[in-house]
Amino acid sequence: MTMDLSTELEAAAFRRLLRHLREHPEVQNIELMIHGDFCRNCLAKWYAEAAGERGAAVDYEQAREIVYGMPYAEWKRHFQKEATPEQLAAYEARQQLKKDQAQA
Repeated sequence: MTMDLSTELEAAAFRRLLRHLREHPEVQNIELMIHGDFCRNCLAKWYAEAAGERGAAVDYEQAREIVYGMPYAEWKRHFQKEATPEQLAAYEARQQLKKDQAQA
């Protein structure tokens, strides 16, 4: 496989991931963090970081708009729910597990 084809396939998979996340706004970022250790905001940070590494002027807020498909404040207003105590506890447990594993 050529590097160009590999890059093209990776880009297509990334676009499909974004479309999938946009089609499922009911899946909250905290749930993604608990189960996948990443969320939409992580994708935006990675996008902005990659842009910066390549000299492209894409800041975090611009990257979030790319990932969310709309301004983050708008997405948050329409779709984000308050995290439940159970979700917060699960997230904290996940973070502690990562910390413990890093120290082992």
